[in-house]
Amino acid sequence: MDVPAKLPDPVPSPILRHSPSSGSAMSRSLRSVVDMPSVTFAADMRSDSTRGAESTASSFESFRRAGSRPVPGVARLPTRRSASERAGSQRDLRDEDARFVYINDAARTNAPPARFPDNSVRTTKYSVLTFIPRNLYEQFHRVAYVYFLILAALNQVPQLGVFSPVASVLPLAFVLGVTAVKDAYEDWRRHRSDKNENNRTASVMVDGVFRPKPWSDIHVGELVRVVANETLPCDMVLVSTSDPTGVAYSNLKTRYAKQETLTTPPEQLAGAAVIRCERPNRNIYGFTANLELEGGESRRIPLGPSNIVLRGCELKNTAWAVGVVVYAGRETKAMLNNAGAPSKRSRLETQMNRETLFLSAILVALCSVVAALSGVWLRNHEHDLELAQFFHKKDYVSDDGNGNYNYYGIAAQIVFAFLMAVIVFQIMIPISLYISMELVRLGQAYFMIRDTNLYDASSDTRFQCRSLNINEDLGQVRCVFSDKTGTLTQNKMEFRCASIEGVDYSDIARQQPVGEGDRIWVPKKMPVSVDREIVELLRNGGETEQGRHAREFFLALATCNTIVPLILDGPDPKRKIIDYQGESPDEQALVSAAAAYGFVLVERTSGHIVIDVLGEKQRFDVLGLHEFDSDRKRMSVIIGCPDKTVKLFVKGADNSMFGVIDKTMNPDVVRATEKHLHAYSSLGLRTLVIGMRELSQEEFQEWQMAYEKASTALLGRGGLLRGVAANIERNLRLLGASGIEDKLQDGVPEAIEKLRQAGIKVWVLTGDKQETAISIGFSCKLLTREMTQIVINSNSRDSCRKSLDDAISMVNKLRSLSTDSQARVPLALVIDGNSLVYIFDTDHEDKLFEVAIACDVVLCCRVAPLQKAGIVDLIKKRTSDMTLAIGDGANDVSMIQMADVGIGISGQEGRQAVMASDFAMGQFRFLVPLLLVHGHWNYQRMGYMILYNFYRNATFVFVLFWYVLHTGFTLTTAITEWSSVLYSVIYTAVPTIVVAILDKDLGRRTLLKYPQLYGAGQREESYNLRLFIFFMIDSIWQSLAVFFIPYLAYRKSTIDSASLGDLWTLAVVILVNIHLAMDVIRWNWITHAAIWGSIVATLICVMVIDSIPILPGFWAIYKVMGTGLFWALLLAVIVVGMVPHFVAKAIREHFLPNDIQIAREMEKSQDSHDVTHPEVQMNTMARA
Repeated sequence: MDVPAKLPDPVPSPILRHSPSSGSAMSRSLRSVVDMPSVTFAADMRSDSTRGAESTASSFESFRRAGSRPVPGVARLPTRRSASERAGSQRDLRDEDARFVYINDAARTNAPPARFPDNSVRTTKYSVLTFIPRNLYEQFHRVAYVYFLILAALNQVPQLGVFSPVASVLPLAFVLGVTAVKDAYEDWRRHRSDKNENNRTASVMVDGVFRPKPWSDIHVGELVRVVANETLPCDMVLVSTSDPTGVAYSNLKTRYAKQETLTTPPEQLAGAAVIRCERPNRNIYGFTANLELEGGESRRIPLGPSNIVLRGCELKNTAWAVGVVVYAGRETKAMLNNAGAPSKRSRLETQMNRETLFLSAILVALCSVVAALSGVWLRNHEHDLELAQFFHKKDYVSDDGNGNYNYYGIAAQIVFAFLMAVIVFQIMIPISLYISMELVRLGQAYFMIRDTNLYDASSDTRFQCRSLNINEDLGQVRCVFSDKTGTLTQNKMEFRCASIEGVDYSDIARQQPVGEGDRIWVPKKMPVSVDREIVELLRNGGETEQGRHAREFFLALATCNTIVPLILDGPDPKRKIIDYQGESPDEQALVSAAAAYGFVLVERTSGHIVIDVLGEKQRFDVLGLHEFDSDRKRMSVIIGCPDKTVKLFVKGADNSMFGVIDKTMNPDVVRATEKHLHAYSSLGLRTLVIGMRELSQEEFQEWQMAYEKASTALLGRGGLLRGVAANIERNLRLLGASGIEDKLQDGVPEAIEKLRQAGIKVWVLTGDKQETAISIGFSCKLLTREMTQIVINSNSRDSCRKSLDDAISMVNKLRSLSTDSQARVPLALVIDGNSLVYIFDTDHEDKLFEVAIACDVVLCCRVAPLQKAGIVDLIKKRTSDMTLAIGDGANDVSMIQMADVGIGISGQEGRQAVMASDFAMGQFRFLVPLLLVHGHWNYQRMGYMILYNFYRNATFVFVLFWYVLHTGFTLTTAITEWSSVLYSVIYTAVPTIVVAILDKDLGRRTLLKYPQLYGAGQREESYNLRLFIFFMIDSIWQSLAVFFIPYLAYRKSTIDSASLGDLWTLAVVILVNIHLAMDVIRWNWITHAAIWGSIVATLICVMVIDSIPILPGFWAIYKVMGTGLFWALLLAVIVVGMVPHFVAKAIREHFLPNDIQIAREMEKSQDSHDVTHPEVQMNTMARA
């Protein structure tokens, strides 16, 4: 039938919406065979619940009499949800647990004892008053800083004073100051962002008129008006919208205003209505409240998630909306969820603690040697102490001449000597290392963010480095856990084929592009090729049984969804362009397919939809809607058709739908459809099953009465509504099935192949059915034909245990048959979610681990979000392998946070994964340059920098130690105290930071050409105990050269200790910088300036220190610099000190080269064409 120019508006009704099952999943109406989404359920009920059964009994008959006129109530049902999410909506809201919001009466709402916070937000950590104490408190969580603080305090004791008070505190103060400046800058940026946010304006009702008001001044209870494309300032319950039925769209999510407030002018709501809602919480998918109308007949109307719009969302496709503020400022759901990802520490930093303990042991050993030898010396010279300065026992200046003078006995002197030695040798633990690591990570993050190879032009998304603590972990990953939909695939669905009434329509030869012809409605995006046989069947076979089934099939696709059609003007005025917008790409694909075959959805309101059926507009009344959720894995809609019949259309995953389909009705069709589904899944298509049944008057009345009773219940509402949904979705007639293609992202097969060549295992954790996952596995080169598949797909605990035992036997058998690792048969494990439930419930994780670790590929199907995290934890607990998880949706958050490194894909499923991640990027293929290039560089640089810092400070400490052994163990130093404290902070700090940011052991092209080079990080070749020992041996030798060459040359001269100390200072600084220069691979002007400038800066500082008359060693450097022996000794120290390092480096690179050194030589010798050739294999470099 034709639809009149102006359709009669339905009687709007209150709407109740409940959260779906998984709180961690993003709201999506349908994700085929489940990536375990979390979907929002809408529920409309009749506007006047007091009518009860009488209204219900007459509604069906009135619909029949009115033809297409809508029933006064549209019901949207929730279904089963997890216990944690149901808690909010099932419990009764007691007064002591509720918040009372008086609409348009902020004064009464915020009256004591309520006093809710205003809408200002504060994400800063500090204030002007709290910055210093809080920042210091946070910094002293590092044990090393406490260690240096204790040493600075000990130095203030007169008996232990080695350095002046200022000099002893300066290194710690410098490091604390630099860190504080960095923290202050970051917090200032947050403060600036908060200020801009709080100063934004919104229209707030004041004295009956909407006036501009800063966001920060908005209070709970006020009415706020938002226009199209504006950002919502706070969490608000809708009271009216520009749509006459109360519909508003927020970021493509449908929200509703209640009829009771929709028909009342906003200014008249003051004192007439109050909202009793739950206290603030983090559940963005749930909201429990009641709207209580005062005056006359008191009514209580339930409110749900469909009635609230949240801070940070934008109003879409709606001219304006007015809402009452229920949560403001820090109590909004967005702010409560703004806790950020959990803090992680890099593995290098953890391993560094081991070497720090070794250095501490060396420090204790040196101090013990000095203290013991000091005690021996005091014992041997006990009788000479009467006249020795600082040691004579009697104070002959005192009146009686018998008083003691600064002498506490040998035992006390040994203790003093030990503590003084700790103060002198304190830089054995490098205080500047932590701040150096932070600065290096900041520099590395800058270059990762600026890398154009990590930029996604299609979404205009740059790489994000959200955590600066684990940059180097990117170079040690051994296992990648990946989501499939939206991560490996584009999450852009295309309808490919269908099975209708047991007939397969998947022949590509019959498909043709959609011809526009005389079409009035043209979908904006419709990449659908139509089957000529179906088109002919729909147009000319309408009277046949197969034709009627085909029409019902596509009518189900056009009606059973939550898509919002937007009508746009095109270049041709005779044609209207329709933009289908919705939360689910699956639904968009299905509705576009229905439009391609002539069933065009052109209008949707809260009570009806309009469909152009083969050129004829028809109106269908939406009497009820059960939205998709991850427990039922299906959705259904109750439709009032133009022919006055009421039909229930249902679509969902096959394993869910076949449980509610009446298989006795047409068993041949059911068997044929199951066969077609298996074929579609084997092609990698996402499958859905569609069913329907016609409802009688009694069935509809029974459902409506049960729904109204359940939706108005204040206690146990969720359980009652789930029962209503279960009762209506049963005894369905099978219409058919659909196949949707989710194409792979660009470069995914090549990326997975590169990762596997790099020795990285890739696990795919998906909610899709097994056949679909396996097909995608072959498409993306995760699975190969040479692999032996181990499939565990059990339906009981015993069968699961037996499958695991059989798998272990197979693995052991294949191991025994293939002793050669190169000839080993590759294995792939395929396991489903049901089996994982039995495994985790029966403590068979060790058996699963034994099988999984032996396989090259693991493919987990039908897994829930928490199962994803459990699988990651399975590997983390039982191996030392570095794990990385990558995903794009809210259902991947737990997996991302569980892994050592979490990466979020900025996709179509919101930003939950990105907000929980350590790094974020636009495409899966960027994982290759991120790990193989930046990860390798970051690990190699950071590992070398840590070892170099240990070596650099140890060399200086050993020079001081040799001097103490030659000066009667008195802990005096020839090197000035200022040079001692500035050594690791000023003299040698900058070069190592610059090199750690800019140096590259290999070029990008080489690292991408030979993925096997990534194994250097996995094998910890740049940082291990063996390298630490070599660096310490090198430091001992170089300290001997620095100390003894000048000492032996000047031993019989009259040179003073200050001049000798200046020579030692310059020698050790030059030596460690040349050591660094010898290891630099890629030079640039910044590196040159840092290394050679550091040597010049040290010479200038020494000259300045010796130019200050009040400091010891005045003018010493000028006396000794004028002699040729001074420069000759510097040259001798450099040559002798560097010979062992040079010889060891030459032997290692020429006779015992590793993969990196071989590649470096190849890089030097090969021409640019060879370097960029992508197919050259590097088998000789691959090492186990």
